[in-house]
Amino acid sequence: MEEVLTSHFWLGLGTIIWVNIILSGDNAVVIALAARSLPARQQKLAIFWGAGAAVVLRIILTVVAVKLLEFHYLKLVGALALLWIAVKLLVPEEGGDDEVQSSSHLMGAIKTILIADLVMSTDNVIAVAAAAKGSITLLVLGLVISIPLVIFGATMLMKLMERYPIIITLGAAILGWTAGDLAVTDPAIAAWVKANVHWLDSLFLAHAAGAVFVVVLGKWIAGRKAIAYAKHLDREGRP
Repeated sequence: MEEVLTSHFWLGLGTIIWVNIILSGDNAVVIALAARSLPARQQKLAIFWGAGAAVVLRIILTVVAVKLLEFHYLKLVGALALLWIAVKLLVPEEGGDDEVQSSSHLMGAIKTILIADLVMSTDNVIAVAAAAKGSITLLVLGLVISIPLVIFGATMLMKLMERYPIIITLGAAILGWTAGDLAVTDPAIAAWVKANVHWLDSLFLAHAAGAVFVVVLGKWIAGRKAIAYAKHLDREGRP
């Protein structure tokens, strides 16, 4: 109960919810696609049970990830992975939604939803485990709140992100910030950082560096990709 009363807890909870919403947009689309061939009533059941199973599976995987991050050097590896995830968030992806198979049977749709969520949830698991900072209470609450928001508000969330790209940029920056925090608190180097370069952590410089790195690199790659695509259209003579 004492943990819940701290500002650290609520800041962490907000970070987990925000990060999970930003990273779960594609998962929500996959869930909708997997159930699209079912009758209307069964669509709701498939989404409910598929999403429920996905929540349980996601919590189990993230608890494991939280425990793994207690080992030496794994936070550093997680920080690098988180930086790459954040950069990819800012680079437009070419669609692959058509590859998601819909099912005409309820159990088939639930199975598809569960498998798709499992395959697509690596980034979510790493990011949420990092944001939880070892707190299982924070982790479970964050996932229980955010995943239903994503699933049942998928259409609205996708439209908001398309209309206000700054939401995606802020989400990527938060991931970069979390990666910086993750790196300087790795058990293998935490004592050395505190003794020699404590300002990296105390002044949040490592956190800020992670956020800036992600936004600058992500925007640069996205710009290069847009230029390459424009040149490709010119070569083909398209308007």
